[in-house]
Amino acid sequence: MAHDHDHDRHDHDRHDHDRHDHDRHEHDRHDGHDHTHLDWAAMAPRLESQAELFASLYERAMGWLAHEVTEPGLIVDAGSGPGVVSCLFAETFPGARIVAVDGSEPLLERARARAERLGVADRFGTIAGELPHVLDELDYPADLLWASRSLHHLGDQRAALAAFAARLAPGGTLALMEGGLPARYLPRDIGIGRPGLQARLDALEAEWFTRMRTELPGHVAETENWPALLASAGLKPGRTHTFLLDLPAPASDRAREYVVGSLSHLRERIPEGFDADDLATLDRLLDPDDEASLYRRPDVFVLEAHTVHTAVRAV
Repeated sequence: MAHDHDHDRHDHDRHDHDRHDHDRHEHDRHDGHDHTHLDWAAMAPRLESQAELFASLYERAMGWLAHEVTEPGLIVDAGSGPGVVSCLFAETFPGARIVAVDGSEPLLERARARAERLGVADRFGTIAGELPHVLDELDYPADLLWASRSLHHLGDQRAALAAFAARLAPGGTLALMEGGLPARYLPRDIGIGRPGLQARLDALEAEWFTRMRTELPGHVAETENWPALLASAGLKPGRTHTFLLDLPAPASDRAREYVVGSLSHLRERIPEGFDADDLATLDRLLDPDDEASLYRRPDVFVLEAHTVHTAVRAV
């Protein structure tokens, strides 16, 4: 699924992408940790739609990866969600076998159905279980292991990266999508409330993200220097590149739906004591009967930046 910092506001969370998310993390619900309190089967259509919204970003990232990962035999999508990105890998690398790995079997059912519809089922497999340990079930090492905003849902990120690295073939590449920039959906001054609402919501979400991390089982605080963490896993850091999703106003129905979902999810997490005027503005944005709402505004857009870091296992 994987978009969280993106923070991902996605379930996709995603993607696929997520999580899209990615919350921003649902975009992707690209993660393999325990989300048994969430009904992933019910959320699957939204996660799929969000990941499809980000398809152009993922395609550019894959084109970039193809310059250094030539003719991979096995590609593993670690935290695949409903498989939108996994299937994009199948189309980008027609000689590769793809394995989608996720903690949710209902999402993997969607991934298999998608692979069937796209005609790539003969080289598409799935594994259900919790990252990173479920990767031990792989039949052979990966030439490319893709982790899109799934790592930050694992308590001990350093240990998880070491586990990811251990599943790479000699010369294999780990591609980690983490970081980037906070998303923007609206102008600074939206004509209601105090200008700069999204910047203030960013600060709120950053605090939420920190709490989410510290409450994970086995949490270990880490400086988020991703190339350094990849090196600590015994890999040779490669390249870093940031990919932009730029969907200008007026937003499509799918983009508008994504923005509404992202800010609705954020609204659910707002703590007591949050600025009352900002809360009133957010509620107006989320009220479909309000002329100034996200449902009716002509100035809604999606602008997001997601960063990919690569590292290679020694031959």
